[in-house]
Amino acid sequence: MKKIFKYFSKYKVSCVLAPLFKLIEALLELFIPIIVAKIIDDGVIGGNQSAIITGAIVMVTLGVLGLGFSIAGQYFSAKTAVSYSADLRESVYKKIMGLSLLQTEKLGTAKMITTMTSDVQKVQSGVNLALRLLLRSPFVVLGAFVAALIIDASVALIFGGVIVVLAVVVVVIMKITMPKFSASQKMLDGVSQTARENLTGVRVIRAFGVEEKESSDYSNKINGLEKMQNYAGKISALLNPLTFCVVNLAIIALLYFGGVKVEVGILTCGAVIALYDYMSQILVELIKFANLVVSISKALTSGKRIDEILSIEEEKIIPKQTQENLSFIEFKSVSASYGGGEVLSNINLKIEKGQTVGVIGGTGSGKSTLINLIGGLYTANGGAVYIDGKDVSGLSPSERRKYVSIALQKPVLFKGTVRSNLLTGNQNATEKDMENALGVAQATEIISGKEGGLDSVVEQGGRNFSGGQRQRLSLARAIISHSDVLILDDSSSALDYITDLNLRRAIKNQNENQTVIIVSQRTASVKDVDKIIVLDDGEIVGEGTHETLYKTCEVYREIEDSQKMEDGE
Repeated sequence: MKKIFKYFSKYKVSCVLAPLFKLIEALLELFIPIIVAKIIDDGVIGGNQSAIITGAIVMVTLGVLGLGFSIAGQYFSAKTAVSYSADLRESVYKKIMGLSLLQTEKLGTAKMITTMTSDVQKVQSGVNLALRLLLRSPFVVLGAFVAALIIDASVALIFGGVIVVLAVVVVVIMKITMPKFSASQKMLDGVSQTARENLTGVRVIRAFGVEEKESSDYSNKINGLEKMQNYAGKISALLNPLTFCVVNLAIIALLYFGGVKVEVGILTCGAVIALYDYMSQILVELIKFANLVVSISKALTSGKRIDEILSIEEEKIIPKQTQENLSFIEFKSVSASYGGGEVLSNINLKIEKGQTVGVIGGTGSGKSTLINLIGGLYTANGGAVYIDGKDVSGLSPSERRKYVSIALQKPVLFKGTVRSNLLTGNQNATEKDMENALGVAQATEIISGKEGGLDSVVEQGGRNFSGGQRQRLSLARAIISHSDVLILDDSSSALDYITDLNLRRAIKNQNENQTVIIVSQRTASVKDVDKIIVLDDGEIVGEGTHETLYKTCEVYREIEDSQKMEDGE
């Protein structure tokens, strides 16, 4: 938990002022029963009218002062909690953005979102209540006990017994509920993941008619989460009734023994009423403290989950030294694995500057992993990938941005406008640059047909565009970066053959010195490139032109022949 506590350092002053003001408020509150006792004994019973007036004035004054200190304490606690949680959420986000692709895939989208939303919110609530009540409630309880001790030591033993019994109750309930809250948060990750998958894949679910099955599976997970939360909630709910029960039994004992002492003249009526008021204060504070315990239990559980992410060590990569006399892009004995299996094995590959290279192979052959290594999204387990003589793993984000831009098969558009999405590829792009990039990507008619042009609205995920339109806009975003290497990861799969052909020609014509790598499932997209790389089961099994590979590479020939049959040739 050290990781999350260090963020309090910015708020040392408010972390002191918030509980301090609440303690002053509590101290003023502890004087009230004594003043009431004096009003009753001297004013009501003694017939001293001025004692009643003076006591009333003092009580009003203490009340006003207490209100002021209470508001100040609430303000500083709320401000600290909100600012602290904002810092925490920002830090978690930055941490996640700094992790490797493999690390974020291991965490899972559901857990990352739940951590930045639900977990941070629970920590915020816990901090807010802790600053207000963590010192105040025990202070009032202890102060009431000391006041009772001063009034009558023997009766104060009742107060001591109440405090000990309730302390035991609180500790036992915390030990039971904290693991349950932790388990419920993990179950919430699963529920969030299921909901996310089903909502994003709703078309597939409806196409296969499995709505009832998916609804049933989701209901089972919800019911499991509900049972866990209800169990933890029921245990937590015992705090209030147990507190009421113990304190009310103590009040009965207090009134009995106090009444006996009043009868024999040891205590005054005002003293008994003061003792009753102190017991009532203990009751109120213990109820508050019980709620605080529940909130802190949830906050600690969530804090551990946040701390787990903040404690993840980013991959420490020691890049190989820059080498001379290498091809512009060169793989040297590269292997890559994730998920427990080797995806690429002993890859040796050379790509010259300005070449257009095709990468083809069956599903699971390692095509995406190969180009992700070039883009620095994955890190090689063995060997090294060089661009311009530099180890890709050692390039800074800005250097990678200069060298490589990627258009993915599954395009991702961000909520905003076409302009804002293009600026993601090049923040310094002019309107002319955008128009040129859209032209190369065969996407000019997309914005010409929409109101607003470049400022046309893009909804979340680009859902107001078709699959082909999203791919072309994603291509334009990659093209506008003017990088040395442009990678098209099957990013024209939704385009027809003519559009795909025009796209490849336009890309080649815009910059002859740009190295273009085209990953595709269809041979028609890579027939005219300078060199084709054929992958099979993580290994390069063929390298050359279309004509050469068709004669010499069985895997390539099978792919070509099968696609000819599909096209009816």
